[in-house]
Amino acid sequence: MRGSPHAFHRMDFYLQGITFMVPIGKNLVAPSLLAAIFMAHTMPATASVIGWGRVNMEGAIVNAACAIESASRDQTIDMKILPVEQISRDGHGLTRPFTLKLVNCGLSGDNAANSGRQHFRMIFDGNAEGKSFGIVGNARGVALRIADSIGKDIYPGVPMSIENTLTKDYRLNYSMQLVANNQVLRAGDYRSAIRFKLDYY
Repeated sequence: MRGSPHAFHRMDFYLQGITFMVPIGKNLVAPSLLAAIFMAHTMPATASVIGWGRVNMEGAIVNAACAIESASRDQTIDMKILPVEQISRDGHGLTRPFTLKLVNCGLSGDNAANSGRQHFRMIFDGNAEGKSFGIVGNARGVALRIADSIGKDIYPGVPMSIENTLTKDYRLNYSMQLVANNQVLRAGDYRSAIRFKLDYY
């Protein structure tokens, strides 16, 4: 964005059904809905499970210099059924990937000649539980782990700088995983709300 050294882009995870205004850049705002829902259903007594979960994500980045691919705006991630025994044995559940793909991105202003390089800072935030993201509901003994594409853990509220060469598009790949949090395990419903913001310049 010409005249602004830091074009600030923010996208937030919230519970499904909450629509909010997202500040984009210096003067732009756009409605966006990005839901992270982790729902579980208690199984019969013969099957002790943490539960079945699904993540719905919907959102947008609005800026003349960058856009988000339509397929990245509306995503549904099935968190699957997870037996308590698996968490107790392995310490974690299945890894579920999610991707944000930016397209038509380019530098603006005085940075336009910077060899096509762009600087990113990602911050994920939510109910922090140590180095993981906490859940709410009847389930106990688990939390959410988020990692980047090379397996580096994302910690709540901790900025992560990313620098890559950009051409016409760029993918930001992450994964989510239910992990044990060293508390007593209990089956039940659970959910979580996680927010993240992308700052690039």
